[in-house]
Amino acid sequence: MGHYAKVVDSKVVQVIVAEPDFFNTFVDSSPGQWLQTSYNTRGNVHYLPNSQEPSGQPAVRGNYAGLGYTYDAQNDVFYAPKPYASWVMDEATWSWKAPVAMPTEGGPYSWDEATQNWVESTLPA
Repeated sequence: MGHYAKVVDSKVVQVIVAEPDFFNTFVDSSPGQWLQTSYNTRGNVHYLPNSQEPSGQPAVRGNYAGLGYTYDAQNDVFYAPKPYASWVMDEATWSWKAPVAMPTEGGPYSWDEATQNWVESTLPA
């Protein structure tokens, strides 16, 4: 099975799973472009199926495409919508990064755009 994303005006509007033979004969006359995406690609790394271990294979278009993702044709990658105005794109991973690293101690943390910092979340007792 293969995963395919339909892109209209640089936005992913549909993602399907199909056999390559079926997909190659599939006719869709609506505007847009179908591109293959890999369920095992994230952060510009291709992983073994159902694993956190890199496969050693090339990443397929940066990240697995999701609805609302952007397709950057110049770099041939998919990336998620920008979560906060202050975050910047890390082109090594094609992922959004906060301007301040999340603390490694304590937590859990959530991003506070007003202060542009991580805030430790309080959990109910």
